[in-house]
Amino acid sequence: MSITPGTHKLGPDNGTLTVNTGRSGAAAKAGHDLTIHVNAWEATLTIGEDPSQSSLTLDADADSLSVVEGVGGIQALGDDDKKNIKKTIDDDVLKRESIQFRSTSVQADDNGKLSVQGDLTLRGKTNPITFHLAVSDDGKVNGSAVVKQTDFKMKPYSALFGALKVADEVTVAIQECSLS
Repeated sequence: MSITPGTHKLGPDNGTLTVNTGRSGAAAKAGHDLTIHVNAWEATLTIGEDPSQSSLTLDADADSLSVVEGVGGIQALGDDDKKNIKKTIDDDVLKRESIQFRSTSVQADDNGKLSVQGDLTLRGKTNPITFHLAVSDDGKVNGSAVVKQTDFKMKPYSALFGALKVADEVTVAIQECSLS
């Protein structure tokens, strides 16, 4: 299914924005792959009759992230662990700075999937990334982009003297967004 031309508002009322992390290092088995929800965000997807006339903007509140799941690890991730991870994200990783994406070009393939190139700003540093978006048969927008933390001068979190690290690349995903 292709995306209908027009302006579509996306946000927590009609979809989910997540950050998915992995782990690396000698003690990777001790850590967790995290699913983190962004609870305050808004995006505007404007689709033109010609895909090249389309655009995507996204703004997210860096202070609104919350850990919803931790997979793997030696022991289950508890509520206190989730609170401590949020504090680390707020104070050390994102430092409560705004997150913005502004598209610079949009291309569609023969199946109506969109490749949205643009600029992501994290912690005051802007770099290009690409979101890949598609509409499912039930009319929901899904897509993702890979963000390499070090490209934004962010040091991936580490513990146990560096033996456990959050992987440098994280995946940002827009899931099940109903077009409005």
